[in-house]
Amino acid sequence: MTTQVFGHKSPDTDSTGSPIIWAWYLTQIRGEEAKPVLLGEPNTEAAFMLTHWNLDKPEIISDVAEGAPVVIVDTNNPAELPASINKADIRGIIDHHKLVGGLETKGPIEIRIEPLACTATILYKMIGDDLEKAPRGIKGAMLTCILSDTMEFRSPTTTDEDKAAARALAAELGIDIPTYAAEMFAAKSDISHFSDAELLRMDSKEYTVDGKDLRVSVLETTAPRVVLDRKDSLMASMVEVAKEDGADQVLLFVVDILKEEATLLIPNDLVKTIAEKSFGVTVSGDTVVLPGIVSRKKQIIPFLKV
Repeated sequence: MTTQVFGHKSPDTDSTGSPIIWAWYLTQIRGEEAKPVLLGEPNTEAAFMLTHWNLDKPEIISDVAEGAPVVIVDTNNPAELPASINKADIRGIIDHHKLVGGLETKGPIEIRIEPLACTATILYKMIGDDLEKAPRGIKGAMLTCILSDTMEFRSPTTTDEDKAAARALAAELGIDIPTYAAEMFAAKSDISHFSDAELLRMDSKEYTVDGKDLRVSVLETTAPRVVLDRKDSLMASMVEVAKEDGADQVLLFVVDILKEEATLLIPNDLVKTIAEKSFGVTVSGDTVVLPGIVSRKKQIIPFLKV
């Protein structure tokens, strides 16, 4: 059977590119038939990557079949995976997030989790010298994933290994990193055709904090005003999105990539309390600016208090 390789729901650039990269490696280098798939529509930056590097958009699936061989990348959290994931035959996990637990395998598997900013950096290391055989599109996807997850090295999750991999790939591809990153971020910032609900789910993950189920959404952009001009309708939409997704509250952090700060929308007293307890700020309106906050994984989730 063909192994399906996929990342988390609401695919960002890393969860779109890394399945493509690893499926190429499994098929072309290891000789194992594999294909990348997605668990939702890729975001605008990921779509830019596919177009720029002439990569086929992977098939979107809603679930996995019992016994189907799969490899999971860029997550190990069952809440971010298909409902039937534990009925599938999980063959591998490659990730850069904390170990959550809850996945079951049918036998010993290959697992690699490293404290790097991007899954694609781990793939870069795992593929090694065989990357010489990869087409430009695979290398381009790898570079795009790393620049996205590190926010062009601005994110505090960035390591020297992420930088070295990105710079080596850029040199080989003849890419100027600042110029290319600006194109990526411009694509990510184009949210004009997305509904409020789509924006709230675009780059979001579910967490339980002090007994409250939270959907923590992040929108990284070079044009935060475009998002904040919609704050009233976004805050109104949070109620319905939370209800539909079984959450107590949606938190939306609008990350200004260039200023390296986040603006948190404050729709009610619960979010006001979360903001003040978590980040030591005083909230006086329907938004609060959090200087230096750009990483959900390192600077938001570990500090959330209700």
